[in-house]
Amino acid sequence: MKFDPTFKRAALGTALLLALAASAHAGTGPTAISAHARSLQAQAINLDTHLDTPALFSKPGWKITDRHSFEQDGSQIDYPRMVEGGLDGGFWVIFTGQGERDGIGQLKARDAGLARLAEIREMVAANADKFELATTAEDAARIKAAGKKSVYISMENAYPLEHDPSLLRFYYKQGLRMISLAHISHNGFSDSAGMGVAPEGEHGGLSAKGKALIAKANRLGIIIDQSHASNTAFDQMLELSTAPIILSHSGASDVFAHSRNIDDARIRALAKKGGVIQVNSLGGYLIDTGATPEYRAERRALHAAYGENHEFTDAEREQLKAKVAELDRKYGIRTADFDDYMRHLLHIIEVAGWEHVGLGADWDGGGGVDGYEDITALPKVVQALLDAGYNDTQISGILGGNTVRLIGEVQALADPAAVKAALE
Repeated sequence: MKFDPTFKRAALGTALLLALAASAHAGTGPTAISAHARSLQAQAINLDTHLDTPALFSKPGWKITDRHSFEQDGSQIDYPRMVEGGLDGGFWVIFTGQGERDGIGQLKARDAGLARLAEIREMVAANADKFELATTAEDAARIKAAGKKSVYISMENAYPLEHDPSLLRFYYKQGLRMISLAHISHNGFSDSAGMGVAPEGEHGGLSAKGKALIAKANRLGIIIDQSHASNTAFDQMLELSTAPIILSHSGASDVFAHSRNIDDARIRALAKKGGVIQVNSLGGYLIDTGATPEYRAERRALHAAYGENHEFTDAEREQLKAKVAELDRKYGIRTADFDDYMRHLLHIIEVAGWEHVGLGADWDGGGGVDGYEDITALPKVVQALLDAGYNDTQISGILGGNTVRLIGEVQALADPAAVKAALE
């Protein structure tokens, strides 16, 4: 199955307009942020583990240092808005859509992954006064104290490594510290959670190649990310990994039964082994939107009419926005809001324990709901957690402390000889 761009807004930069067609909801979160919430957030380390913003780095005229607007171009992260929202950094994603699984497809994926890696490093180098590459747990606090934003690097979909898995060592040397094995389609490493793929999978979870990749990542101290992999792959990752694992952007299937969400029993198993689940804000994973296969087909056709990688004019953007709104009305599409997001977050905290929960909103990759449209709304989460009765220590852990702990624990379990060899 080829990659479906309608499920990854960052891949084309056009599906972002879908959210703009949504009507306002009552459940858009706190209307005021207390001084206590702002002080708490300022002292905490605020990390998001799934930032798809690197997909925008090559977009003509788009700069991370400029203040952009979700309403105007659909982007959700930039430096000015990180400052306003209090985000200290996170994992910036090397995303590669799943293409053909033949030799040519694998070579294209290899080159795409390396190009995205270069774009992330170039962004950091060009803005050294504002951003800094982070590779260890200790870097998060040090970089925050220096008044800059941390850039940890992750890979979503190991497809770029299918041609040559030994490239993992090169990626590690360049800063990679987290990897997920699949995206929305099965690949040579792992079965996917979907959508639109055979639920029984292809490998029965992980392939032999996938199991070997996990072992290599463990030796290097690279965090294993289960998000997008199948439930069977989750069970096998948890059993095989010598270090705790992460779900960098997932939700609770006991709140909404979606293939991309995880059930309570597995959340408890994750926590028992020291792992962390970061809660996703992609509306279609939070609630039943009513999107049918027919709706999805018409939505894809709307975007396809403009062609791939089309740079929209303001007039075209408004035109597409109106067409999407009309399509949503035709099918009665429902949209998620801040309360829907908090329902998943609060449920997962209760099930896993606050020490095993964090934030991975999927900004610039499909995330965002009414009342939580971009990173400037992060203080709302802090206030909502305070309103729910959580204390400063617990909230600080959820904002980023738990992620920092996980990075340190995974790296402490790495093989020093393998790390040394990769860095030489």
